[in-house]
Amino acid sequence: RLEPYEELMIDCPEGYVGVVMEKLGPRRATMLDMKNPGLGMVRMRFKIPARGLLGYRSEFLTDTRGTGIIHHRFFEYDLWAGPLSGRNRGVMVADREGVVVAYALFNLQERGTMFVQPGDPVYEGMIIAEHVRPGDMDVNATKEKKLTNMRTTAADEMIILEPPRQMTLELALEYIEDDELIEVTPSSVRLRKRLLGATERRKLARSEKRALLEE
Repeated sequence: RLEPYEELMIDCPEGYVGVVMEKLGPRRATMLDMKNPGLGMVRMRFKIPARGLLGYRSEFLTDTRGTGIIHHRFFEYDLWAGPLSGRNRGVMVADREGVVVAYALFNLQERGTMFVQPGDPVYEGMIIAEHVRPGDMDVNATKEKKLTNMRTTAADEMIILEPPRQMTLELALEYIEDDELIEVTPSSVRLRKRLLGATERRKLARSEKRALLEE
């Protein structure tokens, strides 16, 4: 079983060599060469599976704070490098159809990183955020604040939201797990569960767990 490999060339300041190598390890990259001309920049050459590069460019620019240079080209076909490590966090999944409300996001943003913003349409089974912990969580992103006759202070009414993470097609391909899909439209890239209903997902999880116990 073969797969395509890329030759990856990276130029970055010496201080970021460690984080670059740390991030490329789980992507099955193998270092071929490293040169340090002594000018504060290091050049590294890697052999890496083409699938291991999905989503890495933006991560690399973030890790090197925009000071690194990266480019790659086809290298060869070689033996399959094995599975890549998946994400270690769960996701927040919308539990109903509706429109995202700022009040709901304000209460959810402490638990994860949002992929949506107020006014975005959502539906049951759509992934709206990354959870800070392992395991998925069904949430209501359309919940509005209950109106009462009690007056509130200006501080209570102020809602400050973190900007959502913009998900490109490349990032989405790297991000999704086996039970998730990507929905691409002319105006957006959305993530969703393969099974939209929460009940169906729980039934599948129980059946898979039962099958593992029987083995």
